[in-house]
Amino acid sequence: MTRALIADDELALAEHLRARLAALWPDLEVLPLAANGLDALRALDDEEPEVAFLDIRMPGLTGLEVAGRGGARTHVVFVTAYDQYAVEAFDRDAVDYILKPVTDERLAKCLERLRRKLAAAEPPPGLEDVLAKLARALPGVGGAGKLRWVRALKGEVVHQIAVDDVIYFQASDKYTCVVTLEGESLIRLPLAELAGQLDTELFWQVHRSTIVNMNQVASTRRDLAGRTFLQLKDGKTELPVSRAYAQRFKQM
Repeated sequence: MTRALIADDELALAEHLRARLAALWPDLEVLPLAANGLDALRALDDEEPEVAFLDIRMPGLTGLEVAGRGGARTHVVFVTAYDQYAVEAFDRDAVDYILKPVTDERLAKCLERLRRKLAAAEPPPGLEDVLAKLARALPGVGGAGKLRWVRALKGEVVHQIAVDDVIYFQASDKYTCVVTLEGESLIRLPLAELAGQLDTELFWQVHRSTIVNMNQVASTRRDLAGRTFLQLKDGKTELPVSRAYAQRFKQM
């Protein structure tokens, strides 16, 4: 029996993938879910599954790091929220990918390739060159590209949000609040880590707890105390600019 590992820190998405695998490949044995990169690497070393579905971005180790350290005996499929612009970097002769949210049509094509490789007893390919290419191309995973999508939790539903649609990001305890015209959602990524993945020409940090999409800024104002505030295009939101970042708005 072929065994597979699913590694994803978003439990709902991991369970959805498990359910679709059960429907499309009933004979596949799915190991206990790995919720982070370290657990995934441990499972690859201990269980040596034939297939691993690895989320690109996970706590502890990224999916690329897990594949590089533990994928020599396992056929790897990357699961990613990044769009087609980013996944053009994948070489499907070596590794495959599926986009979130996972569709049956795309998953079925991926499983067909996996079955063919396993039936031919084809060993997993060397991944060094492919992983280096992916690391350069995929946003937020060591490459030059910038984040284009975020997966944010609103209630019990995980939404995929285009970064261009975000009005501003704001730190909220251990989470970051993502504010769009549709409301507020949460991502499990500290604002400081998120900042390094954003296009800094478009997203300006204006406060230690706030990064704003400058396309959403209508005007600025200063009060009698010399404090700067941004008035957003929604006509109702005003964000304070801390003194550390006020210099950027002196000519505005």
